[in-house]
Amino acid sequence: MLAPGQRRSFRQRLLRWFDGNRRELPWRADRNPYHIWISEIMLQQTRVAVVRDRYADFLRRFPSVEQLAAAKLADVLAAWSGLGYYRRARALHAAAQQLVQQGGFPRTDEDWASLPGIGRYTAAAIASIAFEQRRAVVDGNVERVLCRLFAISEQDTWGAARELLSPGRPGDFNQAMMELGATVCLPKVPLCAKCPVLAWCRTRGTGPSRRSSVRRKQPVAYRLAVCNRNVFLVLRENRRSLMPGMWELPQTRHGAGKPTLRLRHAITNTDYDVSVYLARTANGARGRWVNLDKVERLPLTGLTQKILRRLNFIQ
Repeated sequence: MLAPGQRRSFRQRLLRWFDGNRRELPWRADRNPYHIWISEIMLQQTRVAVVRDRYADFLRRFPSVEQLAAAKLADVLAAWSGLGYYRRARALHAAAQQLVQQGGFPRTDEDWASLPGIGRYTAAAIASIAFEQRRAVVDGNVERVLCRLFAISEQDTWGAARELLSPGRPGDFNQAMMELGATVCLPKVPLCAKCPVLAWCRTRGTGPSRRSSVRRKQPVAYRLAVCNRNVFLVLRENRRSLMPGMWELPQTRHGAGKPTLRLRHAITNTDYDVSVYLARTANGARGRWVNLDKVERLPLTGLTQKILRRLNFIQ
């Protein structure tokens, strides 16, 4: 793919660019494996801007793996509320308990991959960034960069990543490749003029783009019953595929009157058109009344949080 001399030049150019242009992100402040692990799990399918706001709050609540392992799952889910994909929080909690039982953090990607919620990419990212293990990573950004650079298919990107990997700074190199995809080699309009490795690019940003997944649209309505600073909530059943064990407003049919709030909310591949109707009673629903001053201690669905914030019931 590249001759040895070209690979050295590529690595030097990319790392020099990364050293001078990388974003200041809170999880880059140190090489603490706990911090890196938490950030990598949060960043799965969640935008950096969202994680940046929530990362510090989560660490303040659970500053060590021991405290995370000892916490109640409901408290972990409550701290995760708004980040979505709550299976990640459940796996994070289970992995923390396993790590405490093992007596520390593993150093290799193979051992990281044995923990709940950690796949090939995440294991390699943690091992390389926290422990400088020589393991290449391929996430969506790196895949796009490699496909464009070398005009290769997605199936060939892991081999290309291993070939390019810097043996001296594997963690920084992996982050540099991800940074390049996130800030320069953008999906729709790549900023080729700003690319530090443009000289090696075979497509100049014209490689095939990944086809966007088809998104569904769905209307949904909720009843917001508030009485004496208490709000009525229902618990999602544990057998539900999405957000089991989370608290939310009770669903209802679209009413004849005007909703007090309408908003849009996206979950996985569905865009919801949400209508919220005010009420004063539970109307026979099975749930509980929760004081608004304490409601954020519960694991609320992201949509419930959004509704309560939009109506100024919580901050």
